[in-house]
Amino acid sequence: MSKALKGTLYTVIAGIAWGLSGTSGQYLMVHGISALVLTNIRLIIAGLLLVLLAYTKSRDKFMAFLKDKSSLFSLLLFSLFGLFLNQLAYLSAIQETNAGTATVLQYVCPVGILAYTCIKDKVAPTLSEIISMFLAIGGTFLIATHGQLDQLSMTLAGLFWGLFSALTYALYIILPIKLIQKWGSILVIGVGMTISGILAVPFTGLIGASIPISFDIFLAFAGIILIGTVFAYTAFLKGASMIGPVKSSLLASIEPISAVFFAFMIMGDIFYPIDFIGMAMILLAVTIISLQDLMLEKKHHSV
Repeated sequence: MSKALKGTLYTVIAGIAWGLSGTSGQYLMVHGISALVLTNIRLIIAGLLLVLLAYTKSRDKFMAFLKDKSSLFSLLLFSLFGLFLNQLAYLSAIQETNAGTATVLQYVCPVGILAYTCIKDKVAPTLSEIISMFLAIGGTFLIATHGQLDQLSMTLAGLFWGLFSALTYALYIILPIKLIQKWGSILVIGVGMTISGILAVPFTGLIGASIPISFDIFLAFAGIILIGTVFAYTAFLKGASMIGPVKSSLLASIEPISAVFFAFMIMGDIFYPIDFIGMAMILLAVTIISLQDLMLEKKHHSV
């Protein structure tokens, strides 16, 4: 098997695993676990497992990272605003809508980053970027209203948490860039998850929370923590190292398709044709941006 094919498979499997994590979270919340408690559990357990993985890969690097006081403030910002808020917003959006809709709404994020970059750098967007923005806005409108100007097809809270998860996902991408360049993704994300999870314990209701115990609940926790977080992150990073970050991000866009599939198969959620039109518009917007980045990357390498 070629390196490119291996990288593609790793990335696609990671995207599918992320889609499963959303539905697993939805299943747990339907069975009485709040979004706050679930966020806290996911951050602590997944964080500790990623930290253990990073430690076994390079003990010296791990110890050096812990001693790097200059990175502490950036790490705390990422932990609280990038990790905790994003996980909470995403799970709250799932709780108010469903895993498929929440995941698609979160994918408005790249368009938001694009708009922010254009404003910050005072650069006019290209035609393809303008088209992607209109597609993302139009797709969100269709999902939220089903084309009816006088009503929402979801709760206002669902729309808020969905768009807020897109905003916090942008913070999740932007805040740790320098940290990840210096120390690597697994180490930064693992320590960040662990810190945010521990700091959140007094405020989430985890202490004293009633967690139902059964085989299906165990499987759902495995889906959101082991498969949808630890495995998905490591598989994606492995794939990205083989085919590059732009191609891997493009392929990982299978996540919302996977989330819709699992939400339908496992939870029995109903989606209407207009939902799929809106989802397709948002995914097309993300694809246009990713393809543009891919072309720029190829142009850069050819120079």
